[in-house]
Amino acid sequence: MTTLTVRRFDSRAALDAALAERLGQALAARGASAVMLAGGSTPLPAYRALGARPPSHDDRLHLLYSDERYVPAEAAASNYHQIRPLTDVLGLPDESLLRVRTELPLAQAAADYEGRLSALLSSGLHIGLGLLGLGADGHTASLFNAGDLERARGHFAIPVDRPDGMQAVSVTPELLATVREPLFVVAGTGKEAAVAALIAQDPRLTAWRAVQGCAAVSLWLHEGK
Repeated sequence: MTTLTVRRFDSRAALDAALAERLGQALAARGASAVMLAGGSTPLPAYRALGARPPSHDDRLHLLYSDERYVPAEAAASNYHQIRPLTDVLGLPDESLLRVRTELPLAQAAADYEGRLSALLSSGLHIGLGLLGLGADGHTASLFNAGDLERARGHFAIPVDRPDGMQAVSVTPELLATVREPLFVVAGTGKEAAVAALIAQDPRLTAWRAVQGCAAVSLWLHEGK
């Protein structure tokens, strides 16, 4: 059974500061480890703050992404591109920065990402902190509906046709089940219904279904502008 812990913040600044602190701790952990970064606008202030004052890190640190839109790596919509203020200053070698290779055909990009995720886990590394977003429609990563969850069975990454007409590569519930500290980070307005469903642990909510393999999940929340 998955347990959910909710932490509410009085201001967006407080959420940003707490996330930067927790992510900085995860990046600075000693020993071989991996951290999963989420896209979207919510974690960007924390990424920028850490980019300005990067933590020291173990040479065996690996980073991966919860999902990636199928766009060129330098496109504004690319999670890889948006998070570069942090990843560039960390100076990780290519093999330690597990980006989705969107220069490949979509199915091949998903298979390539899955293969590298599998190799990472097979090497004995653990994924410590794993950041996740929550969409107003109840999605997380690029898992939008029951069909995506069904296709994800037996995989660590899959290609996805997004409702907005774009395509993406997303991690899956099986990958999320390996994350030791899954953390939903939610801010802003317009997500009240999705947040309420997540807190209620609604089995119809895609985001909640996606983390059912996790023993414990946290939600850090600031509602409002």
